[in-house]
Amino acid sequence: MSFADRNNPYNFNEFLAWRQSVDYYRDDPFIQKVLKHFAGDIWRDVDAEARAVSEKASFRWRDMAERIARPELRPFMLHYDGHHNRIDRICRPLDTEIMEREIFSEAFFADKTSPWVKLIKMFLVYQNGEACVACPITCTEGLVMLLEKYADTPETKQILQHCKEGSDGVYAIGAQYLSEIQGGSDVPSNVLEAVNDNGVWKLYGTKFFCSATHAEYSVVTAKPVGSEKVALFVVPSWLPGNKEKEIRNGYTIDRIKWKLGTSELTTGELTFNGAVGYPVGPLDKGVANVVGIVLTYSRLTVGLSAAAFMTRAVREAEKYATFRKAFELPIGQFPLVAVQLDRITKTTRRTTAGAFKLYRDFLSLEGGLKGSQAGDEPMPARRKRFNIRELIMLQKIAASWDCTDVIREAMSIFGGHGVMEDFSALPRLYRDSAINELWEGPRNVLLTQIHRDLQQAAAWYEPTELVANVLTGLDQSLIDELALEIKAIVAHPHLFQADAATIDICKRWDAFCHRFFHAYQDLALKEVDPV
Repeated sequence: MSFADRNNPYNFNEFLAWRQSVDYYRDDPFIQKVLKHFAGDIWRDVDAEARAVSEKASFRWRDMAERIARPELRPFMLHYDGHHNRIDRICRPLDTEIMEREIFSEAFFADKTSPWVKLIKMFLVYQNGEACVACPITCTEGLVMLLEKYADTPETKQILQHCKEGSDGVYAIGAQYLSEIQGGSDVPSNVLEAVNDNGVWKLYGTKFFCSATHAEYSVVTAKPVGSEKVALFVVPSWLPGNKEKEIRNGYTIDRIKWKLGTSELTTGELTFNGAVGYPVGPLDKGVANVVGIVLTYSRLTVGLSAAAFMTRAVREAEKYATFRKAFELPIGQFPLVAVQLDRITKTTRRTTAGAFKLYRDFLSLEGGLKGSQAGDEPMPARRKRFNIRELIMLQKIAASWDCTDVIREAMSIFGGHGVMEDFSALPRLYRDSAINELWEGPRNVLLTQIHRDLQQAAAWYEPTELVANVLTGLDQSLIDELALEIKAIVAHPHLFQADAATIDICKRWDAFCHRFFHAYQDLALKEVDPV
């Protein structure tokens, strides 16, 4: 007769030993396959770079990200020094500062870094969640791309150089401050004022959602005095020589927000009182450049980070299901668990394949998204550009929504341990994912924009043709069904009247956009793995 040991010897050591040894790239044949397919002829070089950065992301940076996630280590503000000088110092853990410096030293945006190397590095780093690096990388990319097009003064050229190539081995970090308390995503309603003071632009007013508040430079929207058009400015956090003195450039950080997720990253409320800013692009094209450049890259990154978050969550859930036993069976052998794992694995893989396919298609556009300026180009090129513009917004909607669902399901595989913050990274990834759903345009804003875009383009690009072109290669009956549905939905005048017909159209439109983009992701997955 055997007796149970009342000093219960059960432990998680086998699972933990596996988790500690996992290399995000080396041990993931699927992402290797995806990269090989989409990177093309340069795959071997990109693969070597991926293996090198994965050795850091999977171990050293992973551990740093775990340590800084503890509540007692979250950033805080020191508004004044001991002599009552306003300094607005953001106090962050040393691990955060070291990891940030090491990650940005990967030179994501340098001329020597190919787009595919940048992408796979971001994908691997993002598997550690926000960790006070994911948002700054994204925002810096938007700033770099904006300045690549418009830097035309010594100041803006120097900022571009600082962000791309670094200065004394240190790479600058960018941010983007667009939202105000009254407007949220409604950037045209901005009231922050830009004043031309004898040739020097100075900003006055407040911004309400300012993430990556520790950045060296920020893209800021403001209206020049006397204009109702929004302009774009790049604002240094400190003017030359003042960073060491902790004298900020004519603005204060009034408070740090208490957020559900991305807690290692500061999001602040700022007051500008004469901050010096450098105009970027035409003063009447700020909104167009925000949407066409800055938000385009941010939304692309949301799709990539969603794939990265899901990849880590599902990997750990799958392994735990082989380790954990219930009723003397590994839980992965229970059919309901197996079905759940299969579902979240499929969603993760199609999201990853879709993100890489869309990135490849985006790279193929000469000059990026030209928007209304593209009216003189050949119709096939104009339509392709339109496809990608809409797909970027659709990916932001679908991938961020799916990510939260997938991580929630992955957590459930762990049972009660799934919601324990000190058991795994999944609760933190879940909270970070919830932020991604709302960042860079909530779903309803984007759904409305896409509907409006399709109506405005209908004279030269029927919505049914868009469906057929984007989904070429899938089952024709599915394409026909989706084409019929989009035709009916886009025929509805608008989405603003609260009558029964519009409510019904809105329900159908919400469901259609997910189904349509999932079909695009399935096409990408089919491209990677035809079997």
